[in-house]
Amino acid sequence: MRKEQHPKGWNEIKTNDSWAIFKIMGEFVNGFERMSAIGPCVSIFGSARTKPGAPYYELAVAVAEKLASSGYGVITGGGPGIMEAGNKGANQAGGTSVGLNIDLPFEQHDNPFIDPDKSLDFDYFFVRKVMFVKYSQGFVVMPGGFGTLDELFEAITLIQTKKIGKFPIILVGTNFWKGLMDWVKNVMLLEKNISPEDMDLIRLVDTAEEAVAIIDAYYKGHSMGPNF
Repeated sequence: MRKEQHPKGWNEIKTNDSWAIFKIMGEFVNGFERMSAIGPCVSIFGSARTKPGAPYYELAVAVAEKLASSGYGVITGGGPGIMEAGNKGANQAGGTSVGLNIDLPFEQHDNPFIDPDKSLDFDYFFVRKVMFVKYSQGFVVMPGGFGTLDELFEAITLIQTKKIGKFPIILVGTNFWKGLMDWVKNVMLLEKNISPEDMDLIRLVDTAEEAVAIIDAYYKGHSMGPNF
């Protein structure tokens, strides 16, 4: 029988993969322990490239301030742009400000508005995403890029497939999101790749007041807690 051939270094890769399990477990354990002690929070997502003073940056600050004033903590990805705006708004309103940071080759650096004891660092995107989904009472999604869309559609998929409990998902910025939502409605829905009720998983708004009102109204009839 011919001995199976592997590329050079293949066995070393497999060994490293096995040991990586312990690092992954460590990130989950640390994340679960620290996030479970924080209390009800809403995650704000959006572009890391949005500058202070830009309309969506200032709108994200306003959303976070209103969330904090309503008793919710704010979770962001911990970096600049919309993430910074979310943490800034929570901080200015005296609310809980959480940052789930990740090491990236560009864009990402901790913003100064995260509570010092609520800044968590991750090496793995998938561990970080679990923290967002498990401990958020809602997603407020500001204009952003591929990463923002990734978080948005993963949350919709998990709710749609009943892998997690339902929570409010709010898109802020009609002008930005309208083209995408029209495509979802006029292409995906018409092709029957989604169900009509799936459209109810997302709300589209333009103001901080609308966004927070949707979350407040939802939790008048639902209990708060981790989503799985």
